[in-house]
Amino acid sequence: MLRFAPILIALIYGIVLYRFSAWRTARELDARSTELADPKLVPLIKKMATALDLKRIRVHIYEIDPVNGLAAPDGRIFITRGFYNRYRAGEVTADELASVIAHELGHVALGHSRRRMIDFSGQNALRTALAMVLSRFLPGIGPLIANSAMSLLMARLSRSDEYEADSYAAALLTKSGIGTAPQKSLFTKLEALTKSGAAPMPAWMLSHPKTPDRIAAIEALEKKWRLETP
Repeated sequence: MLRFAPILIALIYGIVLYRFSAWRTARELDARSTELADPKLVPLIKKMATALDLKRIRVHIYEIDPVNGLAAPDGRIFITRGFYNRYRAGEVTADELASVIAHELGHVALGHSRRRMIDFSGQNALRTALAMVLSRFLPGIGPLIANSAMSLLMARLSRSDEYEADSYAAALLTKSGIGTAPQKSLFTKLEALTKSGAAPMPAWMLSHPKTPDRIAAIEALEKKWRLETP
């Protein structure tokens, strides 16, 4: 029974961490966000709501500086203040910001947002269990191996989610009459918009696919749709 103790401890830790993370995330977003009411963006959001047969899509401004969009585990969509400010400064168009919202809607519709929270908790739990086991055989470096292995796995899963959300957004933007051009043009701006000065990571460690690969995937979808259209 004792041999399974690290796994049981890790599972309990993962459940507790998931519940705490979900509660903390919801509380943070509630305290630091307001509903988006931009006169140019609201009509675009309404177009997407109509395409999805929804009465309304609520988008919020999250009061933090980094340029990002996110979908909360409870299904709410957020654009950071930093991203919105870039739009107000003319660095990003309304259609391009709409493509970010469409992408985040994809994460919600495909279940990525909730699953990512669970994966994050499970990842930490599994990392803890793996580190405890490896430390018995590889003292000192066991935790490093466990951390590297889990980071590689989660980066790969995250890239898969991004491709899926891109595809969903492309379909939604097309159906809404906005088109995929803003989606692709934004991809070419993202590196400069989110640049932090950090050294570049190998592609297999990145949580998001490379820009040319994302654009190529969307263009492949467009070609497929054209062939399927009678």
